[in-house]
Order: sequence, then C-alpha cells, then structure tokens
Amino acid sequence: MAPDGGSGTGDRAGASGGTTDEGAALLDDLRAAIDRYVVLPSDEVLTAVTLWVAASHIQPALQHAPRLAVVGPTKGCGKSRVLDVLHETVHKPMMTVNTSPAVVFRIIGEDPPTLLVDEADTIFGPKAGDKEDLRGLLNAGHQRNRPAWRISGPEHKPTAFPTFAMAALAGIGDLPDTIMDRAVVLRMQKRKPGEKVAPFRSRHSVPELNALRDRLAAWLNPLRGTAHRLVPPMPVEDRAADTWEPLVIVADLAGGHWPAQARAACLAMTRNEVVQDEQTTLKTRLLRDIRRVFEHQGDKEALRSQDLLAALLQDAEAPWAEYGTKGLNAYHLANLLRDFGISPANHRFENGRQAKAYSRNQFLDAWARYCPDPAPPAPAAGETVLARRAQGKPPTPPTGTLPAGPPGGPVGPRPTR
Repeated sequence: MAPDGGSGTGDRAGASGGTTDEGAALLDDLRAAIDRYVVLPSDEVLTAVTLWVAASHIQPALQHAPRLAVVGPTKGCGKSRVLDVLHETVHKPMMTVNTSPAVVFRIIGEDPPTLLVDEADTIFGPKAGDKEDLRGLLNAGHQRNRPAWRISGPEHKPTAFPTFAMAALAGIGDLPDTIMDRAVVLRMQKRKPGEKVAPFRSRHSVPELNALRDRLAAWLNPLRGTAHRLVPPMPVEDRAADTWEPLVIVADLAGGHWPAQARAACLAMTRNEVVQDEQTTLKTRLLRDIRRVFEHQGDKEALRSQDLLAALLQDAEAPWAEYGTKGLNAYHLANLLRDFGISPANHRFENGRQAKAYSRNQFLDAWARYCPDPAPPAPAAGETVLARRAQGKPPTPPTGTLPAGPPGGPVGPRPTR
C-alpha cells in the first residue's frame, strides 16, 4: 500500500509513493557519519544500520521491533563503538548493561525506549544468573502485543507489562537462536591495518550525531501515520520479512536510491545468515562424526590428525570427501573446530613417536553441548521388573510339559469361593 497524499498526518508523500529529497539526503548524511566512526563488514551492513537507526524513530507505528545483533568472534571488533554511535542517534536510548529487569519492564510503554545491551553474555551466557526476566523480555518484545504478566503492587494483582521495544545487543559469539532469528545481524571483524576511523570524542562527535538524531525525529515523527499504513513489497518471507519490514518502510519513505538499496541489503544479509546456519549445521555434523570415529577406535586417548581425516573421508554418506575443492584436509578440519576451542597438538603415542593429534578430552564439552546423546526411553510398566531380574540371577526355566489351554489357567469358569 503506497502512502497517500492527503492523510492529514503531516507526510509529504505523493500518490506515487515518492517523497521530497529530504529523507534520502538525511539518510545519506547519517550513513556517512556512521561510516566515519565504525568499520562495518560491508556496504549492505552499513545500509542496514542506517535504516535501523532511522526506524527507531517510528517505533510506535511498527508491528515488529527488529533486534540488531552486533556479534564478533573476539574482543576489539568494534561492537561497543557501534553502540556508542547508536546511543547518540536512536530514539530514546537506554543502556541495559547493569539495568534491573524490573526497571526495563516499567519504562517500556506507549513510546518505548531503544534498548542498547552491551556484554550480552551476561544475559544469555553461563554468567546469566537471575536475568531470566530480561531474557524473556528481549524475546517477547520483537512483536507488538506480547506483554509479560507479573504479580505487582501491594495488592499482588496480575499486571501486564508491555515488552515491545527495539533493541541492539552486542556480544562475543552468536546470540541464542531466538534472538538471531529476530535480528538484523552484524558480524563484526577486527580492523585491518589500513582501515581507519575517526576518533570518537564526546566534545565533537556527540553534538554532530545528536544533530542527526534531531533531524531524523523532525522528519519521521510526522510520518508515523503513513508508516503505520505502509505494507511494502518485501524480497523475503516469514520472520525475515517481519524483521526487515521496518527498515524497508523507512527506505520507501525516503525514496531516491534507498528503496532499492534497502532491499538489496535485505537479500544479501539474510542469505549470509542462511550460509552461517548451514555452516553451523555442518560443524555439528562434524562433531558427531568425530565422536563416531573415536568410538570405532575404542575411545582412544588421542587420534592422529591423519588417521582422523582418513576415517572421516571414508564415510561415503558424509560430506567430507566433497568438502572444498579436494575434500576435507587438515587445515579445513582445524578451522571448523576452532570455534569450539578444539585444536590439534603434538602427542606422543605408545610407540614413542610424536604426531599432530586431537585429544578426545578436548571434544567432551562440545559433544555435551552441541550433540548430546539422546536420553534412553523410559521403560514401560512391565519392563522395570524384567530389568531388575536381568541384573540378578535369572529365574530357573520350567521343566516338563506345558499345560494345554490359554495362559492363566484352564478354560471354563473359576470355582466360586
């Protein structure tokens, strides 16, 4: 549905869906400013961040609040700097590093803040502790009208707390699937020696970014009614379309080159996540296959890299013989296992020779986390007794001939007592 021309909402959209050059020029300025302070992985990612920032200014008009997942493999990839820039440009920023979940529940309302969560491992990782409420809020808040119910007040009445709010989360490694599936994902990398960014100095940088924030608000606040009515054509479907629709709406409001640029970024980044998912699935398959190799070898303490590779390549049903251009090699194997903290090392075997090998103990944690053994099925009612008998002395088999007739006794009525 294209924006109309006389809605009375203050928009300057024409009947054809076009706008003046103000929006496109403003997004160009915002994009250039973000690019000065942060090195992002691609032009498509830079486009996505620009549109995500702008979309935060029309939150009340949106049906979905896309997450921005800012993830990287190590420290020093620029994740916190991204949040610094977002803090000065988004609508009503709220940092939640040490914020109480109760505070966040109570501050989200008709005009919610934009949540900025640094060190997301404190919420989702092993250090999460008592942050289950905040985790649930971030999961539920992707879609409007998904309140969290809590007992509140001196009368202990059930109270519905709104959860709908845009959120950017930064952390090392992937966030849980429930967040990644609802997010525009930025996979940050360390800067190369030749890549430079402008120093982020509060005296100069903050006023510049705040001026862009104020211009975004002045442009987009009157267009909230139009944004609410827009149903833009999307290049993706299902949850990806829900997540990217707010960004595409902003691009369509801006006009110019932004509608095509937004959809190109949407396609490129969602396809990249599909590849990432396939790679994750492949790594899990590799862990299972390696466990099977160790089992076939009698769960030895370590296996030489060459022997492990040979066993993997011999499996005709596995993808390893066709991996890469010439099949899985030692470099591929080490690269696939690196994210699990597993690497080959020199190992001395019984014959006294040393060789690069993989220790079985290195895999135990990854096996338990990513491909645990299926739980054995619960025994049926009668199986428990049989199992107990099997553990002790087996019962003596009966001797002689079996009685004729059905099990349980002779045919005919039982004698009365």
